[in-house]
Amino acid sequence: MRWSLLAAVAVSPLMTLLPAGLGHAQAAEGQRISGPVVHENLAVYFIHGPSAPGKVPLTLEEAMAKGVVKVRETSNVNQLEIENHGLDEVFVQSGDIVKGGKQDRTLMVSLVLPPKSGSIPIASFCVEEGRWTARGREDAKNFSTASAAVPSREMKLAMKAPMPVSTPDAAGARLAGGNSPAAETGERQQKVWENVRKTQAKLAGSLGAQVRSAQSASSLQLALENEKLMDAQKGYRDALKAAGESGDDIVGFIFAVNGDLNSADVYPSNGLFRKMWSKLLTASVIEAIGHKDDPAVAAPSIETVTAFLAAAENGKASEKPLNAGSRLETRETDKAYLFETARAASPNAPAAWVHRNYLAR
Repeated sequence: MRWSLLAAVAVSPLMTLLPAGLGHAQAAEGQRISGPVVHENLAVYFIHGPSAPGKVPLTLEEAMAKGVVKVRETSNVNQLEIENHGLDEVFVQSGDIVKGGKQDRTLMVSLVLPPKSGSIPIASFCVEEGRWTARGREDAKNFSTASAAVPSREMKLAMKAPMPVSTPDAAGARLAGGNSPAAETGERQQKVWENVRKTQAKLAGSLGAQVRSAQSASSLQLALENEKLMDAQKGYRDALKAAGESGDDIVGFIFAVNGDLNSADVYPSNGLFRKMWSKLLTASVIEAIGHKDDPAVAAPSIETVTAFLAAAENGKASEKPLNAGSRLETRETDKAYLFETARAASPNAPAAWVHRNYLAR
């Protein structure tokens, strides 16, 4: 898509719900941006556009709750198995956290699981350093829920931002293990663990109370279930949630914390956005709570938001195949990344993108 600014010459339906004077951006494909809706240090902008035709897939959270998708432990920290036993497609988003197994994990890639998919390997990162046995009465062989998402831009970057290529030494040889898949995965995992600890520390500092669980101090998932943290989210959610449910043309959102653009998620349809919105909002709120003690800055202008998206769209492109007939295209600039997952054509659906994630660097 191509982003360009247009003057707001008419009041959109969303404008009746938002403060006066908010800007709008328009894309050549008929998409536009509205906002911001602001609560304390969190500003949210919405992307409006047409929805792709077809049935909206289940989310991983829905499918696991229904028991139609199983996520299984493999005893490999960085790879799990996922299987769709149902008759509906299932959308999995990068950053989804699955709880249970030998360690809680976050899934690295977005993809759509076809019906009756069979067992498919899926890349993962541990977000619970140290545990390698069942936790309490949980099943060490399986994961039970996918109700949370990674609440840290830095953690997302650690998971999937392109790694710098190692340079040869004077003899022309690269450092041992440099840029090998195993070395890269190991380095990313260390950064993910580091960011779990940083996230827990920031939240504890903002809340004035420890968020680490006595049951498993290193678990990001259990930290996100902390009662004081959940109470702190209420004001944000009450102020922002309805705005994301106010129109049937909202297909994505962008957010900024303390005036700094953080990330954006865009979907092919309003139906899928609505299914993801509550989880996405919660992750954004938690990130904002962790930065409440940072200096307050005004929310970015619509022009700044538009430039952020455009910069990512115009970045240097690379592509790699994923499982379940999907591919990941990455676009990179010195200020932003775009990660776009698309699926190949199938008997039930044409080739199409399924998720776009923009991250500020």
